[in-house]
Amino acid sequence: MLEAALRRDTVLVVDDTPETLSLLTDALDHAGFTVLIATDGETALDLVEQITPDLVLLDARMPGIGGFETCRRLKRDKLLAHLPVIFMTGLSETEHVVEGLACGGVDYVTKPLVLVELLARIRVHLGNARLAQETHAALDASGRFLFATDRGGRVLWCTPKARQLLNVAGALRTDAASLPADVIEQLLRLRRAEHPGAARCLLNVAGRRLDCTFVSTLGADELLFRLAETSSTEYDQPALQRAHALTSREAEVLLWVSRGKANRDIGAILNISPRTVNKHLEGVFVKLGVENRAAAAAVAVRTLTR
Repeated sequence: MLEAALRRDTVLVVDDTPETLSLLTDALDHAGFTVLIATDGETALDLVEQITPDLVLLDARMPGIGGFETCRRLKRDKLLAHLPVIFMTGLSETEHVVEGLACGGVDYVTKPLVLVELLARIRVHLGNARLAQETHAALDASGRFLFATDRGGRVLWCTPKARQLLNVAGALRTDAASLPADVIEQLLRLRRAEHPGAARCLLNVAGRRLDCTFVSTLGADELLFRLAETSSTEYDQPALQRAHALTSREAEVLLWVSRGKANRDIGAILNISPRTVNKHLEGVFVKLGVENRAAAAAVAVRTLTR
């Protein structure tokens, strides 16, 4: 606890101007921060591979890799997705501000710098980042199946249990934290639902079924979802009922027939007699236009795998 209290936040300053570096180093050190320095984007990227700062002050215009591109490359690493980046620049046109925010920056300050204002902004963004980290840590510890994406479908973070489900289902690629295109489209449809808190869908991924619920929008570009590994029964029975104009009970019987269950077993599962199961099957055969349970099972399987 004492070690955490004494820990100094680390700020990486990336600027190719010696005067700016000197000014910021003195101000940040006096304010109680540990300061790291890089004079270009490539050096900054190399440095971050060795030491992860708590915040980055990044000049937008530098020789070589510019500030906007440096930020984009930082944000590609999922471990750095929530690292606050504040751009410093003499460019004040709206298009430059928009580009800075679009590539992952959390704030934009113009030169000449007003140190009091800059330090205040730094403390605010460090506080927000720390709160987000604590929230994610609490979610991890709670064992919840939660994950967040940006509006393009890129995974920003996962609780360990959600990542395990997505990885087992083959939904996360090993080379990037992005989801398959069909999964992204389903998630975006959930976000556009009229009642987001109740919006659910079944993600079919690599033969596994994941029940996904849209929870809320956390920020301008962060969408929160909850996962659950679900039995297909909850979804398959209504699908059979709709596709073949069956009653609810007929659909249940057909579903279990498609899974190879005998009448006695189906009766035990549904708490009805084997004779009643057979009576429902007769109605199923008529509606499906088949003559036996094997043909009915084949129709059910085709319906559920379309």
